[in-house]
Amino acid sequence: MNAHTTLPVERPTTARLVPPETPLGPFRLIRTIVRNPIEAWPRAVYRDPVYTSSFLGRETLFVMDPALVRAVLVDQAESFEKSEVLRRALSPALGDAILTADGARWRWQRRAAAPIFRNERIMRFLPAMIAAAERTRDALARGAPPEAETDLAPVMMRTTFAIIVATMLSGDGRIDVARVEQGITDYLESTSWIFAMTLLRAPAWMPFPGRARSERARTYLRDELLRLVAERRRIGVEGRDDLLSLLVAARDPETGQAMDDRDVADNLLTFVTAGHETTALALAWTLYLLALHPSVEARVVAEVEAVTGGGPVEPGHVEALAYTRQTVQEAMRLYPPAPVVVRAALEDVEIGGRRVARGTPVAVPIYAIHRHALLWQDPDRFDPDRFAPEAVKARDRYAYLPFGAGPRVCIGMSFALMESVAVLAVLIRALRFRLAPGFVPTLKQRITLRPAEGMPMRVSLREG
Repeated sequence: MNAHTTLPVERPTTARLVPPETPLGPFRLIRTIVRNPIEAWPRAVYRDPVYTSSFLGRETLFVMDPALVRAVLVDQAESFEKSEVLRRALSPALGDAILTADGARWRWQRRAAAPIFRNERIMRFLPAMIAAAERTRDALARGAPPEAETDLAPVMMRTTFAIIVATMLSGDGRIDVARVEQGITDYLESTSWIFAMTLLRAPAWMPFPGRARSERARTYLRDELLRLVAERRRIGVEGRDDLLSLLVAARDPETGQAMDDRDVADNLLTFVTAGHETTALALAWTLYLLALHPSVEARVVAEVEAVTGGGPVEPGHVEALAYTRQTVQEAMRLYPPAPVVVRAALEDVEIGGRRVARGTPVAVPIYAIHRHALLWQDPDRFDPDRFAPEAVKARDRYAYLPFGAGPRVCIGMSFALMESVAVLAVLIRALRFRLAPGFVPTLKQRITLRPAEGMPMRVSLREG
């Protein structure tokens, strides 16, 4: 393991979790998981290569050593499957789609969706990304007075949702964005209870607070996507080159099987939910960090000005914004939108000389790995130079996992990074974002890593 060495320039206090020094007792553990599961990880997860927790006689193995992470996610990936807690949390909404499926079914769906995320196709999406960012910029510029606060978390959600609609659904604008957004939030809000119920080995039908609201949200989201699928089948896919049309037209190369409406809707909902929620969070956390670090903000603004020559951000500029990209990558280190990956052993397996019994959950705690004392020097410090080319080459690939790794690495990784850089470049050159004095967001895990109170900021026009 190696560490990055750069002297700090600014050291403001950034939002972070304070882990318990010792493992929590059973009752406190359940209470903590219901409130905020990520707060239950003890300090050992942030400083040791491996850690084993036990609850009701059942062990969970946490792996933080990059070599062990590689073993679980890459080298021995076939010996692991999606964990029970993930299936119970997401399958009711997403069905057996690309995020929740395993084995042959996952491989077929991955092959069907892969063409939409090829680099040449993503490049064609850049005008839509920039246009959505410009609409957000203009709305913020003519918005409230400088001293008024705007919650940027939902603003970023609406921006990335508009991009998903334009690029994945060919601009079908008849989606109730606010209601879909609320539905996603209502559904995800229940997932901490599902974590707790799974840990307690309660049956899947067991009621819990918020379950009825969660089920109403799930029903609405699935019905809305089924409506879009049925309409696309009715009008046909001819002349359309978006994800919806690709999924409707997809065939298993081995069997010739097509996806039915439910399969297509489940995968669409997966991409709509994961594809806009995670990028929106990356942008919100990036703007938060830039507000705390004016020297980094100045470097980003200067780079955008130099690359664009003082003109509008254009598609050809985005790949040249190297430091802007590093800034997003460092924000995703400190605040990874997907803060944990959990697998379960399909058979007795050995990783790094350690025997893992069949059925054992194996957690890859991405948030903790990204702040691990053995992997990063001064891990809580914000420093985009950690992602300069030479620093990246010197670091173990499996110390940085915002998109996972291995065969199940996030299919939309390149799309999300390009989108984040494009949106940030458009916003930051025109607008200045400042936090309310003393505001420190609370990190809350609801599958994704959200700021619990949103991201209220004061937005003003950038002078000069």
